[in-house]
Amino acid sequence: MRRTNPGAPARLAMAIGLALLAVWSFASAPAQAAPYAALVMDARTGEVVYAENADTRLHPASLTKMMTLYLAIEAVKEGRLKLDQTVKVSALAARQPPSRIGLRTGERVTIRNLMRAAAVKSANDAATALAEATAGSVDAWAKMATAKARILGMPNTTFKNPHGLTEAGHLSTARDMATLGRRLFFDHPEYYNLFSRKQTTAMGKTVYATNRRLLSSYPGADGIKTGYTRAAGFNLVSSAHRGDQRVIAAVFGARSSADRTQRIARLMDMGFSKTPRVAKVIPPASVTAGTLVAAAPVPEERPAPPQSLLARVGQAIAPAAAHAAGRDAGTRYAPRVAGLPAARPATEFGLAMELPPRRP
Repeated sequence: MRRTNPGAPARLAMAIGLALLAVWSFASAPAQAAPYAALVMDARTGEVVYAENADTRLHPASLTKMMTLYLAIEAVKEGRLKLDQTVKVSALAARQPPSRIGLRTGERVTIRNLMRAAAVKSANDAATALAEATAGSVDAWAKMATAKARILGMPNTTFKNPHGLTEAGHLSTARDMATLGRRLFFDHPEYYNLFSRKQTTAMGKTVYATNRRLLSSYPGADGIKTGYTRAAGFNLVSSAHRGDQRVIAAVFGARSSADRTQRIARLMDMGFSKTPRVAKVIPPASVTAGTLVAAAPVPEERPAPPQSLLARVGQAIAPAAAHAAGRDAGTRYAPRVAGLPAARPATEFGLAMELPPRRP
Protein backbone atom coordinates (compact mmCIF):
# COMPACT_ATOMS: atom_id res chain seq x y z
CA MET A 1 0.00 0.00 0.00
CA ARG A 2 1.24 3.45 -0.91
CA ARG A 3 1.65 5.66 2.16
CA THR A 4 0.81 9.36 2.01
CA ASN A 5 1.96 12.20 4.21
CA PRO A 6 -1.18 13.83 5.67
CA GLY A 7 0.62 17.18 6.11
CA ALA A 8 1.85 17.44 2.50
CA PRO A 9 -1.34 18.93 0.94
CA ALA A 10 -1.47 21.62 3.60
CA ARG A 11 2.16 22.56 3.09
CA LEU A 12 1.69 22.61 -0.68
CA ALA A 13 -1.36 24.86 -0.39
CA MET A 14 0.54 27.21 1.94
CA ALA A 15 3.49 27.41 -0.48
CA ILE A 16 1.20 28.20 -3.39
CA GLY A 17 -0.57 30.86 -1.33
CA LEU A 18 2.69 32.53 -0.33
CA ALA A 19 3.90 32.52 -3.95
CA LEU A 20 0.67 34.11 -5.14
CA LEU A 21 0.89 36.72 -2.38
CA ALA A 22 4.44 37.60 -3.40
CA VAL A 23 3.44 37.96 -7.04
CA TRP A 24 0.47 40.16 -6.12
CA SER A 25 2.59 42.33 -3.82
CA PHE A 26 5.21 42.86 -6.52
CA ALA A 27 2.62 43.67 -9.17
CA SER A 28 0.76 46.13 -6.97
CA ALA A 29 3.85 47.94 -5.62
CA PRO A 30 4.34 51.45 -7.03
CA ALA A 31 7.14 52.03 -9.51
CA GLN A 32 10.36 53.20 -7.88
CA ALA A 33 10.77 56.94 -8.49
CA ALA A 34 14.14 58.59 -8.91
CA PRO A 35 15.34 60.37 -5.73
CA TYR A 36 14.20 64.00 -5.54
CA ALA A 37 16.39 67.00 -4.78
CA ALA A 38 16.03 70.74 -5.23
CA LEU A 39 17.85 74.01 -4.56
CA VAL A 40 17.14 77.71 -5.09
CA MET A 41 19.79 80.43 -4.97
CA ASP A 42 20.09 84.15 -5.50
CA ALA A 43 22.32 84.31 -8.58
CA ARG A 44 23.69 87.72 -7.59
CA THR A 45 25.15 86.58 -4.28
CA GLY A 46 25.14 82.78 -4.40
CA GLU A 47 23.00 82.71 -1.25
CA VAL A 48 20.85 79.57 -1.01
CA VAL A 49 17.25 80.33 -0.02
CA TYR A 50 15.86 76.77 -0.25
CA ALA A 51 17.41 73.31 -0.31
CA GLU A 52 16.03 69.76 -0.21
CA ASN A 53 18.46 66.83 -0.46
CA ALA A 54 20.72 69.36 -2.17
CA ASP A 55 23.95 67.48 -1.35
CA THR A 56 22.70 64.00 -2.20
CA ARG A 57 24.78 62.53 -5.02
CA LEU A 58 22.43 61.65 -7.88
CA HIS A 59 22.50 61.05 -11.62
CA PRO A 60 22.69 64.44 -13.37
CA ALA A 61 21.69 63.16 -16.84
CA SER A 62 22.13 65.85 -19.53
CA LEU A 63 22.81 68.57 -16.97
CA THR A 64 26.31 67.19 -17.58
CA LYS A 65 26.39 69.09 -20.86
CA MET A 66 26.68 72.36 -18.93
CA MET A 67 30.23 71.28 -18.08
CA THR A 68 30.84 70.03 -21.64
CA LEU A 69 29.95 73.49 -22.91
CA TYR A 70 31.78 75.32 -20.09
CA LEU A 71 35.05 73.59 -21.02
CA ALA A 72 34.53 74.06 -24.76
CA ILE A 73 33.79 77.77 -24.32
CA GLU A 74 36.88 78.10 -22.14
CA ALA A 75 38.97 76.41 -24.86
CA VAL A 76 37.62 78.83 -27.50
CA LYS A 77 38.31 81.88 -25.34
CA GLU A 78 41.84 80.66 -24.64
CA GLY A 79 42.50 79.99 -28.34
CA ARG A 80 42.80 76.20 -28.06
CA LEU A 81 39.68 75.84 -30.23
CA LYS A 82 38.01 78.12 -32.77
CA LEU A 83 34.31 78.37 -33.48
CA ASP A 84 34.75 77.75 -37.21
CA GLN A 85 37.36 75.05 -36.75
CA THR A 86 36.21 71.68 -38.10
CA VAL A 87 36.78 68.42 -36.25
CA LYS A 88 36.44 64.85 -37.49
CA VAL A 89 33.60 62.86 -35.94
CA SER A 90 34.82 59.67 -34.28
CA ALA A 91 33.03 56.32 -34.42
CA LEU A 92 32.38 56.67 -30.68
CA ALA A 93 30.63 60.00 -31.12
CA ALA A 94 28.62 58.80 -34.12
CA ARG A 95 27.19 55.77 -32.30
CA GLN A 96 25.87 57.59 -29.24
CA PRO A 97 22.18 56.91 -28.56
CA PRO A 98 19.46 59.60 -28.73
CA SER A 99 19.05 62.43 -28.27
CA ARG A 100 21.34 63.02 -31.25
CA ILE A 101 21.86 65.39 -34.16
CA GLY A 102 22.85 62.58 -36.56
CA LEU A 103 26.64 62.79 -36.85
CA ARG A 104 28.36 60.25 -39.12
CA THR A 105 31.76 58.67 -38.59
CA GLY A 106 34.43 60.65 -40.44
CA GLU A 107 32.20 63.68 -41.01
CA ARG A 108 33.80 67.06 -40.36
CA VAL A 109 31.78 69.48 -38.22
CA THR A 110 32.51 72.94 -36.82
CA ILE A 111 32.85 73.58 -33.11
CA ARG A 112 30.09 76.17 -33.45
CA ASN A 113 27.61 73.55 -34.70
CA LEU A 114 28.60 71.07 -32.02
CA MET A 115 28.04 73.69 -29.32
CA ARG A 116 24.62 74.60 -30.69
CA ALA A 117 23.51 70.97 -30.95
CA ALA A 118 24.72 70.12 -27.45
CA ALA A 119 23.24 73.22 -25.80
CA VAL A 120 19.87 73.43 -27.56
CA LYS A 121 19.00 69.92 -28.75
CA SER A 122 21.02 68.21 -25.99
CA ALA A 123 22.55 65.94 -28.62
CA ASN A 124 24.71 63.17 -27.14
CA ASP A 125 26.72 62.65 -30.32
CA ALA A 126 27.56 66.37 -30.49
CA ALA A 127 28.53 66.44 -26.80
CA THR A 128 30.89 63.51 -27.31
CA ALA A 129 32.53 65.07 -30.36
CA LEU A 130 32.86 68.37 -28.50
CA ALA A 131 34.52 66.66 -25.53
CA GLU A 132 36.97 64.84 -27.81
CA ALA A 133 37.85 68.14 -29.49
CA THR A 134 38.34 69.80 -26.11
CA ALA A 135 40.36 67.14 -24.31
CA GLY A 136 41.44 64.58 -26.91
CA SER A 137 39.31 61.70 -25.63
CA VAL A 138 36.29 61.05 -23.46
CA ASP A 139 38.44 59.61 -20.66
CA ALA A 140 40.70 62.66 -20.69
CA TRP A 141 37.65 64.91 -20.75
CA ALA A 142 36.17 63.16 -17.69
CA LYS A 143 39.35 63.79 -15.71
CA MET A 144 39.51 67.40 -16.90
CA ALA A 145 35.84 68.00 -16.07
CA THR A 146 36.07 66.48 -12.59
CA ALA A 147 39.16 68.57 -11.83
CA LYS A 148 37.37 71.69 -13.10
CA ALA A 149 34.37 70.86 -10.93
CA ARG A 150 36.58 71.03 -7.83
CA ILE A 151 37.99 74.39 -8.94
CA LEU A 152 34.50 75.79 -9.54
CA GLY A 153 33.26 74.76 -6.09
CA MET A 154 31.50 71.49 -6.96
CA PRO A 155 32.95 69.04 -4.40
CA ASN A 156 30.38 66.27 -4.84
CA THR A 157 30.52 65.90 -8.63
CA THR A 158 32.36 63.21 -10.57
CA PHE A 159 32.14 63.08 -14.36
CA LYS A 160 32.58 59.90 -16.39
CA ASN A 161 31.21 61.09 -19.74
CA PRO A 162 30.29 64.37 -21.45
CA HIS A 163 26.62 63.63 -22.23
CA GLY A 164 25.20 62.38 -18.93
CA LEU A 165 23.97 58.93 -19.94
CA THR A 166 23.88 56.69 -16.87
CA GLU A 167 27.29 55.33 -15.91
CA ALA A 168 28.64 54.03 -12.61
CA GLY A 169 30.21 56.85 -10.62
CA HIS A 170 28.84 59.63 -12.84
CA LEU A 171 27.15 61.66 -10.11
CA SER A 172 26.43 65.21 -9.01
CA THR A 173 24.12 67.16 -6.71
CA ALA A 174 21.49 69.86 -6.99
CA ARG A 175 23.83 72.29 -5.22
CA ASP A 176 26.77 71.54 -7.52
CA MET A 177 24.70 71.87 -10.69
CA ALA A 178 23.16 75.16 -9.56
CA THR A 179 26.70 76.34 -8.84
CA LEU A 180 27.74 75.37 -12.36
CA GLY A 181 24.78 77.28 -13.80
CA ARG A 182 25.89 80.37 -11.88
CA ARG A 183 29.46 79.96 -13.11
CA LEU A 184 28.27 79.83 -16.72
CA PHE A 185 26.41 83.09 -16.17
CA PHE A 186 29.35 84.93 -14.62
CA ASP A 187 32.34 83.27 -16.32
CA HIS A 188 31.02 83.11 -19.91
CA PRO A 189 28.31 85.77 -20.22
CA GLU A 190 28.97 86.36 -23.91
CA TYR A 191 27.90 82.74 -24.58
CA TYR A 192 25.02 82.54 -22.13
CA ASN A 193 22.45 83.22 -24.83
CA LEU A 194 23.08 79.67 -26.09
CA PHE A 195 20.99 78.42 -23.18
CA SER A 196 18.10 80.80 -23.81
CA ARG A 197 17.44 79.85 -27.43
CA LYS A 198 14.16 78.12 -28.17
CA GLN A 199 15.55 76.98 -31.51
CA THR A 200 18.70 77.29 -33.56
CA THR A 201 20.37 75.94 -36.68
CA ALA A 202 23.00 73.20 -36.41
CA MET A 203 24.44 71.14 -39.27
CA GLY A 204 21.87 72.70 -41.58
CA LYS A 205 18.97 71.55 -39.42
CA THR A 206 16.58 73.55 -37.29
CA VAL A 207 16.68 72.11 -33.79
CA TYR A 208 14.38 72.96 -30.93
CA ALA A 209 15.29 73.47 -27.28
CA THR A 210 14.40 70.76 -24.79
CA ASN A 211 13.56 73.59 -22.36
CA ARG A 212 11.32 75.64 -24.64
CA ARG A 213 8.16 75.06 -22.57
CA LEU A 214 9.64 76.92 -19.60
CA LEU A 215 11.37 79.52 -21.79
CA SER A 216 8.05 80.29 -23.46
CA SER A 217 5.88 80.32 -20.36
CA TYR A 218 7.79 81.63 -17.37
CA PRO A 219 8.37 85.43 -17.32
CA GLY A 220 12.08 86.20 -17.46
CA ALA A 221 13.29 82.60 -17.95
CA ASP A 222 16.49 82.50 -20.01
CA GLY A 223 18.09 79.07 -19.47
CA ILE A 224 19.69 76.76 -18.66
CA LYS A 225 19.60 72.95 -19.21
CA THR A 226 17.29 69.96 -18.98
CA GLY A 227 18.20 66.32 -18.40
CA TYR A 228 16.48 62.96 -18.38
CA THR A 229 17.40 59.32 -17.95
CA ARG A 230 15.42 56.54 -16.31
CA ALA A 231 17.86 56.48 -13.40
CA ALA A 232 17.84 60.27 -12.96
CA GLY A 233 14.23 61.16 -13.60
CA PHE A 234 13.52 64.57 -15.10
CA ASN A 235 16.16 67.15 -14.13
CA LEU A 236 16.45 70.87 -14.80
CA VAL A 237 18.67 73.78 -13.86
CA SER A 238 16.96 77.04 -14.73
CA SER A 239 17.62 80.74 -14.44
CA ALA A 240 15.21 83.67 -14.59
CA HIS A 241 15.39 87.40 -13.94
CA ARG A 242 12.88 89.97 -12.83
CA GLY A 243 14.25 93.49 -12.79
CA ASP A 244 17.56 93.28 -10.94
CA GLN A 245 16.62 89.99 -9.30
CA ARG A 246 18.02 86.78 -10.76
CA VAL A 247 17.25 83.33 -9.41
CA ILE A 248 18.80 79.96 -10.24
CA ALA A 249 16.90 76.79 -9.34
CA ALA A 250 17.76 73.10 -9.71
CA VAL A 251 15.45 70.07 -9.68
CA PHE A 252 16.52 66.42 -9.73
CA GLY A 253 14.11 63.49 -10.01
CA ALA A 254 10.86 65.06 -11.21
CA ARG A 255 8.28 62.53 -12.46
CA SER A 256 7.72 63.95 -15.94
CA SER A 257 8.59 66.88 -18.16
CA ALA A 258 5.42 68.71 -17.06
CA ASP A 259 6.12 67.95 -13.39
CA ARG A 260 9.67 69.23 -13.81
CA THR A 261 8.46 72.49 -15.35
CA GLN A 262 5.83 72.98 -12.66
CA ARG A 263 8.27 72.33 -9.84
CA ILE A 264 10.93 74.67 -11.22
CA ALA A 265 8.34 77.42 -11.70
CA ARG A 266 7.25 77.16 -8.09
CA LEU A 267 10.85 77.12 -6.90
CA MET A 268 11.68 80.26 -8.86
CA ASP A 269 8.53 81.94 -7.56
CA MET A 270 9.82 81.13 -4.08
CA GLY A 271 13.23 82.50 -4.99
CA PHE A 272 11.84 85.82 -6.18
CA SER A 273 9.70 86.14 -3.06
CA LYS A 274 12.64 85.42 -0.71
CA THR A 275 15.41 87.45 -2.34
CA PRO A 276 15.71 91.24 -2.09
CA ARG A 277 14.85 93.39 -5.08
CA VAL A 278 18.27 95.07 -4.92
CA ALA A 279 21.42 93.32 -3.72
CA LYS A 280 25.15 93.87 -3.95
CA VAL A 281 26.53 91.51 -6.59
CA ILE A 282 29.14 89.10 -5.26
CA PRO A 283 30.73 87.31 -8.23
CA PRO A 284 32.04 83.77 -7.68
CA ALA A 285 35.77 83.34 -7.25
CA SER A 286 37.57 83.75 -10.57
CA VAL A 287 39.51 80.88 -12.13
CA THR A 288 43.11 81.52 -13.20
CA ALA A 289 45.47 78.81 -14.42
CA GLY A 290 43.59 76.10 -12.59
CA THR A 291 43.56 77.84 -9.21
CA LEU A 292 41.02 79.77 -7.26
CA VAL A 293 41.56 83.51 -6.97
CA ALA A 294 39.36 85.50 -4.62
CA ALA A 295 36.99 87.79 -6.45
CA ALA A 296 37.63 91.50 -6.08
CA PRO A 297 35.35 93.05 -3.45
CA VAL A 298 32.45 95.09 -4.74
CA PRO A 299 32.62 98.64 -3.35
CA GLU A 300 29.74 99.99 -1.32
CA GLU A 301 27.36 102.00 -3.45
CA ARG A 302 23.85 103.30 -3.67
CA PRO A 303 21.07 100.94 -4.80
CA ALA A 304 21.81 99.91 -8.37
CA PRO A 305 19.47 100.45 -11.31
CA PRO A 306 17.59 97.40 -12.63
CA GLN A 307 20.25 96.55 -15.23
CA SER A 308 23.19 96.54 -12.78
CA LEU A 309 23.70 92.78 -12.70
CA LEU A 310 23.77 92.68 -16.48
CA ALA A 311 26.32 95.48 -16.50
CA ARG A 312 28.55 93.63 -14.05
CA VAL A 313 28.82 90.62 -16.33
CA GLY A 314 29.66 92.65 -19.39
CA GLN A 315 26.30 93.69 -20.89
CA ALA A 316 26.56 90.65 -23.12
CA ILE A 317 23.54 88.57 -22.17
CA ALA A 318 20.80 89.07 -24.73
CA PRO A 319 17.15 88.09 -24.27
CA ALA A 320 16.01 84.76 -25.64
CA ALA A 321 13.69 86.39 -28.16
CA ALA A 322 16.58 88.13 -29.87
CA HIS A 323 18.15 84.75 -30.62
CA ALA A 324 15.14 82.80 -31.84
CA ALA A 325 16.71 82.78 -35.29
CA GLY A 326 19.94 81.28 -33.90
CA ARG A 327 22.44 84.12 -34.04
CA ASP A 328 26.04 83.19 -33.37
CA ALA A 329 27.66 83.47 -29.97
CA GLY A 330 31.18 84.21 -28.83
CA THR A 331 34.33 86.11 -29.80
CA ARG A 332 33.90 88.25 -32.93
CA TYR A 333 30.54 86.56 -33.59
CA ALA A 334 29.16 87.65 -30.24
CA PRO A 335 25.67 89.17 -30.33
CA ARG A 336 25.28 92.91 -30.17
CA VAL A 337 24.87 94.36 -26.71
CA ALA A 338 21.25 94.13 -25.65
CA GLY A 339 19.54 94.70 -22.36
CA LEU A 340 17.30 92.16 -20.77
CA PRO A 341 13.52 92.53 -21.17
CA ALA A 342 11.88 94.96 -18.79
CA ALA A 343 10.47 93.33 -15.69
CA ARG A 344 6.87 92.34 -16.20
CA PRO A 345 4.18 92.24 -13.53
CA ALA A 346 3.94 88.86 -11.86
CA THR A 347 1.37 86.67 -13.57
CA GLU A 348 0.21 83.14 -13.13
CA PHE A 349 2.50 80.64 -14.84
CA GLY A 350 1.14 79.78 -18.27
CA LEU A 351 0.50 76.08 -17.80
CA ALA A 352 -2.44 74.19 -16.33
CA MET A 353 -1.41 74.31 -12.69
CA GLU A 354 -2.36 76.01 -9.48
CA LEU A 355 0.26 78.27 -7.99
CA PRO A 356 0.07 80.42 -4.88
CA PRO A 357 -0.31 84.13 -5.69
CA ARG A 358 2.96 86.00 -5.84
CA ARG A 359 3.67 88.61 -3.24
CA PRO A 360 3.36 92.25 -4.37
